[in-house]
Amino acid sequence: MTITMKKRLHLGFIYFILAILLVVLMFPVYWIANTSLQSNADLMQMPIKWFPADIDWSSYLSVFTNAQFLTFYGNTLIVAAGATALCIVVAVLTGFALSRYRFPGSGLVLLILLSTQMFPAVTLVIGMYAQFREMQMLNTLFVLVLAATTTALPFSVMLMKTFFDGISKELDEAAQIDGASRLRTLFGIVVPLSLPGIISIAIYTFLIAWDDFLFGLTLVSDLDKRTISPGLSLTYLGEFTYNWAGASAAAVVATLPLLILFMFLQRYMVEGLTAGGVKE
Repeated sequence: MTITMKKRLHLGFIYFILAILLVVLMFPVYWIANTSLQSNADLMQMPIKWFPADIDWSSYLSVFTNAQFLTFYGNTLIVAAGATALCIVVAVLTGFALSRYRFPGSGLVLLILLSTQMFPAVTLVIGMYAQFREMQMLNTLFVLVLAATTTALPFSVMLMKTFFDGISKELDEAAQIDGASRLRTLFGIVVPLSLPGIISIAIYTFLIAWDDFLFGLTLVSDLDKRTISPGLSLTYLGEFTYNWAGASAAAVVATLPLLILFMFLQRYMVEGLTAGGVKE
């Protein structure tokens, strides 16, 4: 067997494994879409219909005309946008301070940031609930913004610090010689050079806030303040009734903003993550 034939077999084997992994990973997406295009009566029939014989759009029509779902959707947009904006501001300022300044306890700050990633969210929600209850902030969208920001902030700060470490400090010194302040240097010179990293943490925070279930279920009890994930679980799936078609259609609609986000910004996210890891 020639070397060329071995390379082709090796490449074919890799593609075969990748194809299997793609089918396994994409099957849940296909099944949700397939379920959303059938009625609940068809879903209960046997054998299972892998493809809908008659496409039923009634679930999608009910989703777009459901005022409660639209409320969940709007709340999720507000929480995701607010958490993204807040996380970007805090991560940029904190990352710049940790990158450019050396002060007593700076190493401890990094250690604390890293240690927070070790704890699952379920162990943090108890303390958050008690703290926000004392502050009388429960049942508000702002408390969900703070919770999502808290979850995304450690990684975002570390990523921005890595980006700022890769930008020469000589640029800061040159700007200061020209009379620029620290904030003007940061937002006028350093931030534009770190745009891929900022886009990366923006997408990361938006995904965390959009997909949040635990905080939305625990910190908010009013139905009109619910976000999509806990809202769907409480309205479409109950103890005695299961609207699988409606829940699947709502899940597809809820996923659309994330798909659009990745379609346009995936390249910037990959660039930001890789650039932040190789800059010197």
